[in-house]
Amino acid sequence: FLKVLSHIDSILQSPRAPPLIFRPSKGPVQNDNKENGQGCGFEHLPLTVEMWADQLIALKDLHRSLRKLSLELLPWNTKDAQDNRESIRVEDLQLIVDAILEELEHKEKNSQTQSLQTLSAIVSHFQKLFDVNSLNGVYPRMNEVYIKLGEMTNAMRNLHELLELDSSAPPTVVVNTVGKLCDIINKNVTEQVQQLLGTQDIHSIINKLEEHECFFPPFQALIQDLLCLLEISNVDDILPAVQNLK
Repeated sequence: FLKVLSHIDSILQSPRAPPLIFRPSKGPVQNDNKENGQGCGFEHLPLTVEMWADQLIALKDLHRSLRKLSLELLPWNTKDAQDNRESIRVEDLQLIVDAILEELEHKEKNSQTQSLQTLSAIVSHFQKLFDVNSLNGVYPRMNEVYIKLGEMTNAMRNLHELLELDSSAPPTVVVNTVGKLCDIINKNVTEQVQQLLGTQDIHSIINKLEEHECFFPPFQALIQDLLCLLEISNVDDILPAVQNLK
């Protein structure tokens, strides 16, 4: 029995053994204890073995949890979990962890590759849309598009306010509303011109304008001569000045 205890004690004290929590007592040992195989440096063995037994149970639980995680991340892995076998080795846990890490690294590389392809496709599409011949011209054209977009947004916002339209009204509604206002304004201008010239016929309006072009220059010259002769500067003073000459 003492030989077995000595062998276990040598295993616990070897460099490969994990650090011991329970150390043998260094106090004086009674003779009775020596006779019972205690006090020979083996007092810590039961507690240590018990601790190792708990760790082995925990190791099995950890193996079961890692297998569940592996099935979540690697559902195509159909290897037997072997959760019911008696002994679980650290190597088994390390294999599961390595497989999970390898899969995560593979997914990360694929994600980076897809991201580069997506970015390249976006840049190419931008070049086609805005007629950019080189990559160096992408950033300047982006700035130009951003500035133009800001100007258009401000203009549309102002038009919505001026036309008393809802902010959600699309550009087509804004254009149609402006077109209707232009039609109303043109119609009013035409009516005012017709009222001013006293005619509803466009040909009569043209004739009156032609008569005006023929009559106005000589009339203007006559008025200028009268202002010079009468030595006045205001047209309203022409008639009083002529009356004073009588």
